[in-house]
Amino acid sequence: MTVAEYMKLKNGTDVRGIASAGVKDQPITLTEEAAANIAKAFCVWLISHTGKTKVCVAVGYDSRISSPALCEAVVNGITSTGHDAVITGLSTTPSMFMLLKDEKRQAEKYCHGAIMITASHLPANRNGMKFFSPNGGLESSDVAELLEMAAEYRFATPNTLGERTEKSYLDEYAVALVEKVRSATGEETPLQGKRIIVDAGNGAGGFYATKVLIPLGADTAGSQFLEPDGTFPNHIPNPENAQAMESIRNATLTANADLGIIFDTDVDRVGAVDKNGEEINRNRLIALISAVLLKEKAGTIVTDSITSDGLTKFINTCGGKHHRFKRGYKNVINEALRLNQAGEYTPLAIETSGHAALMENYFLDDGAYLITRLLIAFANEAKEGRELTDLIADLETPEEAVEIRLNITNQEDFKALGNQVLKDFEQYATKTEYIEVVPNNYEGCRVNYAECHGDGWALLRMSLHDPILPINIESVCKGGVWKIEKDLYYFLKKYSCLDVTPLKEAIDAERQKIMNEIKTEYVNDPSCLSFIFQGEQYVRPQSKTVEEPKENEQLILPEAVAILVSEEDIPESEIVTATVIPEEEIETVTIVSEEDIPESEITTAVEIEEAPEAEQLTINQVETAE
Repeated sequence: MTVAEYMKLKNGTDVRGIASAGVKDQPITLTEEAAANIAKAFCVWLISHTGKTKVCVAVGYDSRISSPALCEAVVNGITSTGHDAVITGLSTTPSMFMLLKDEKRQAEKYCHGAIMITASHLPANRNGMKFFSPNGGLESSDVAELLEMAAEYRFATPNTLGERTEKSYLDEYAVALVEKVRSATGEETPLQGKRIIVDAGNGAGGFYATKVLIPLGADTAGSQFLEPDGTFPNHIPNPENAQAMESIRNATLTANADLGIIFDTDVDRVGAVDKNGEEINRNRLIALISAVLLKEKAGTIVTDSITSDGLTKFINTCGGKHHRFKRGYKNVINEALRLNQAGEYTPLAIETSGHAALMENYFLDDGAYLITRLLIAFANEAKEGRELTDLIADLETPEEAVEIRLNITNQEDFKALGNQVLKDFEQYATKTEYIEVVPNNYEGCRVNYAECHGDGWALLRMSLHDPILPINIESVCKGGVWKIEKDLYYFLKKYSCLDVTPLKEAIDAERQKIMNEIKTEYVNDPSCLSFIFQGEQYVRPQSKTVEEPKENEQLILPEAVAILVSEEDIPESEIVTATVIPEEEIETVTIVSEEDIPESEITTAVEIEEAPEAEQLTINQVETAE
């Protein structure tokens, strides 16, 4: 493989590639030979950073179907260059780092580094590698160095092979979690009488039910998909996936459980569901662990860029400071480290994806540790007759939230093109009266929209690795996201390098939803005598004799053309002039396409869309019942 081919395996601070055949047009890119060479390069990296001439590397893997073969290749790469390998078998990513910090385990056989074979929540044919030293995970530049070395370095072939041993670490890791809860609560079985279930998604997280929850006294009946299965037959092991969250929600309600827990494949992320089936992830998960930590000591919470304004207010109310940074778990972790080094107490770095790193736990993103910390709070709240989620009762949540991802069609120069779009959008927002650019923003362009124009915020940013421009939008009012989507569409549609189809489809879908609601409203509205909607006539039966409206008295609503609103629905601030027009002066209402009118030029908002000439709306007289 060439340097370029190796570098294509780089994914931030990880190695990722296709490791299993069987999917059309997806040839294997992470070969066993490549994995062996990357492992050899990691040994050289460890030598250069430890000053040792011989190192030992722990190697573990998740439940993926290609993991055992890649593990064998990695171990062969290590031992063929004279270094030692300890095979831990089925493992979690956090446990591989914690092995390096376990003094008892290290006293038995010291490991200078660890490799975890995993591709997190990616499809079953993918796999990858994560790298740890006792100081933490390797940085992006370190991984680039490994890949370049794997392609070009001439590795030594000693006369004596290194030693290989097999010893699991997952049991010891689980015991440490159990002891953490017992020590904090002062009880042997603090979860006695509580039903807490786990959905491992057939990844590596099934141990948590049997080796952590049961020893703490919990009833785990109703747990599902605990058995490792690298084909992931039930759902994607991903707390951000809607199907996965619906799976744990249904299981929690069916089992009448007090709490449902869901892990990703390698257990560095977690999500949860309360006894009412309400999700505890994204902003709610961040708020919950923030409330726990800030109750102990005030400090700064570092999050990624797409967190809500309600979360900021909540953290401030808890006595903390919200430092909204960038996407990428290494980004938030490194920022938290920087703040602590500068003297600003920062106990938590966390992403909305579920990656959470606590200062007390080496700033390791560990889903099992995070939920263990929350279980301590769960047990303590239960003693006082409260629920865990009572801690976030004051968290303000948006009425609507959406993420839309736009492809940048020119993939050769996508970063420059995307950054230019962001620069132009910031200039547009600065000049637009109803948009405010959010200060102290570290990624992309985040803006606030005024109340009458969406009452929310939007963030446009570049994807960390792909030619994609993600858009996150939240609003505190119904229909607010739609208004913001349309404003963004008017601005973005002029860029030929962007495929704005997903944004247009979102707008159209919401428009159709609104039109259907209007149809229902007018069908049920006794003040409307008669109307025609989508070719169907509706005549209201009356309790008193009412003459059927003549054709020229009917209100015709062509499909997706007219949206009639009560004057009560229009804020006074949006009414510019009210003029009574004599009937003889009314001729025809001309319908224009909303795409032709930038929102910045609209003074009174009326949602209309272009219609064929035959469907244009002519209003002569509309009668309403008294």
